[in-house]
Amino acid sequence: MWILGHRGASKAAPENTLAAFALAMAQQAHGIEIDTYQVDGKIVVIHDRWLNRTTNGDGMVTSHSLDYLRSLDAGHGERIPLMHEVFDTLPHDALLNIEIKHLSNIESWIADVKSGLRISGFPQQNLIISSFNHRWLRSIKHAWPEVKIGALTATYPENGLGFADDLSAYSLHMALDVVDEVYVTEAKQAGLKVLVYTVDHPQDMKMLKSWDVDGIFTNVPDIAREVLA
Repeated sequence: MWILGHRGASKAAPENTLAAFALAMAQQAHGIEIDTYQVDGKIVVIHDRWLNRTTNGDGMVTSHSLDYLRSLDAGHGERIPLMHEVFDTLPHDALLNIEIKHLSNIESWIADVKSGLRISGFPQQNLIISSFNHRWLRSIKHAWPEVKIGALTATYPENGLGFADDLSAYSLHMALDVVDEVYVTEAKQAGLKVLVYTVDHPQDMKMLKSWDVDGIFTNVPDIAREVLA
């Protein structure tokens, strides 16, 4: 089962920072999940639309310049990372799930990601793109057919796996609160990888492993590694 650090090893280090990503890999995670916004034509890594919780800044992420965002302390002296810095931080055998929280231009977003992949040498096949905005995902898949799409949901969809099929998804990313064994089995039989978020309790980890889930997003990769060993 894949262990993906949710915003990095975010229980032990400031979330969505290079320190959290490096720590997740040191704790033997298979990869990480990050959250992104497009600002001034660049991709920055942060979860909340407001800056107050995770930085010493104020206001909305998208109401500020890139220079201002990069000047902030994201915890323990860490800066808000740029996408290309994440590519440079990860080993090339790691998995990377990019969750899109905001974008303003799909073409420039794809160009920025491809540029980061090319310069860093990080393999495209280890990349999964997800978002709760399925229109963005559909447009990205149309423009970049070879990229892997993670069909992200916090609900048990009425049409079953129809939304994942519509997105030509590689994987199903489902909330722990709504996932069940039957749906996992159906998704795997349909050829989808199944990843569940956010899984921090050892008993949940063991349950999902018994269901043959492919991966979990967790804030505690070190605990997950020990439990699932």
